[in-house]
Amino acid sequence: MIDFEKMNGLVPAIVQDAETKTVLMLGYMNQEAYDKTLETKKVTFWSRSRKCLWTKGETSGNFLTLVDIKIDCDNDTLLVKAIPAGPTCHKGTDTCWGETNDKNPLLFLSFLNDFIEKRYKEMPEGSYTTSLFKDGLNRMAQKVGEEALEAVIEACNGTNERLIYEASDMFYHLIVLLTSKGLRIEDVAKELQVRHDPNWHKH
Repeated sequence: MIDFEKMNGLVPAIVQDAETKTVLMLGYMNQEAYDKTLETKKVTFWSRSRKCLWTKGETSGNFLTLVDIKIDCDNDTLLVKAIPAGPTCHKGTDTCWGETNDKNPLLFLSFLNDFIEKRYKEMPEGSYTTSLFKDGLNRMAQKVGEEALEAVIEACNGTNERLIYEASDMFYHLIVLLTSKGLRIEDVAKELQVRHDPNWHKH
């Protein structure tokens, strides 16, 4: 439970880009702002100066779309993971500290893995990812093989654009397969990191 009473009804809310992990801003939430954030999926704060709720982006259009909220060990600080629609700071910068929130495409693989894990836990109807999980391990493994073969075909006889397209399909289905086994794409990265050591020898 969040301890709103420790700071007279407010708790600090640190907003982090869910994809890049960059810290974007700091705001304050009361119970009403917290509840509205969960309800609307738009990050909402309590303005200490205006004494009212305000949803980030309601005037600029630069909304912060909620991905997750975590409570710290003392139950009095929130870590809000969100996707920014544009610059977060009212001065037009990516963050309230003037930093650039660079989008490293490699970090998206971890974000995608989080999304697929969420699908695995919730199994929403109408989701292609859900259908793969329901079809079982053999079907997921088969899809990885099919997409890998299509990537090879494009590499040998196709275009670079189609190769990237098919390789993307392969990575997606591989992450789905890994998730079904309780693994993540980072586990593959760790293995590659170990192999990069000059002293590594194949098992």
